Amino acid sequence: MSDFYDRLTPFYHLIHQDWHASVALQGEQLGKLIDAEWPGKRKLLDVSCGIGTQAIGLARRGFSVSASDLSEKEIERARREAILAGASVGLSVCDMRRAHDHHGGGFDIVLSCDNSLPHLLTDDDLLIALRQMFACLAPGGGFLMSMRDYAREERGVNLVKPYGARTEDGKRYVLFQVWDFAGEHYDLTFYFIEEDLASQAVQTHAMRSRYYAISTDKMCALMREAGFDKVRRIDDAFYQPILVGTRPA
Repeated sequence: MSDFYDRLTPFYHLIHQDWHASVALQGEQLGKLIDAEWPGKRKLLDVSCGIGTQAIGLARRGFSVSASDLSEKEIERARREAILAGASVGLSVCDMRRAHDHHGGGFDIVLSCDNSLPHLLTDDDLLIALRQMFACLAPGGGFLMSMRDYAREERGVNLVKPYGARTEDGKRYVLFQVWDFAGEHYDLTFYFIEEDLASQAVQTHAMRSRYYAISTDKMCALMREAGFDKVRRIDDAFYQPILVGTRPA
């Protein structure tokens, strides 16, 4: 999994039409949701921060943010992006299954967005991660994650998911994913076709990973098993469904 994101790092922002606008928008959306669910909670841990999309957005909105990711290259880029954005984010490399071992406890909020948890391919691994995140929280603290709604996704092979085209620094990038399902898991290849508009030279970058197509209902059940209370799904607040839970006071 870390190799997938290490290779994706230089292209990561291209997933968004305008990454900087996404940082601001997602920070606003998540900030409002956190304030509504857990008023006054400001000490936040992002356990799958990528290049900082949510962590930077929330730091710029006044949250005290620590953030980590399994990919060392993404953390290196997140550090650069945070400096450019004037955001204070404590960044480190960590597997979310070791979140409490690495970060310790006492956080008001633990966050994992962008369908990161379904990279863990078994219920046992998901429970390990969720229990670690639970342990990171102070009593009364909240957990918030976003994930794909796999109940609405077609199953099969050669499923193409287009992301569109982007132009940047004299180059055009065409992005798409191809999914191949095998039971409750699927293999994903993310293609970035890079065209130099001056020379018309073309090269293809392909990154591969595997996901667990777990339902939001089953993820909620695992959250409850990990100890979370008041677990529920929230729709239409973010670009993916949001699942929330609270560590009992």
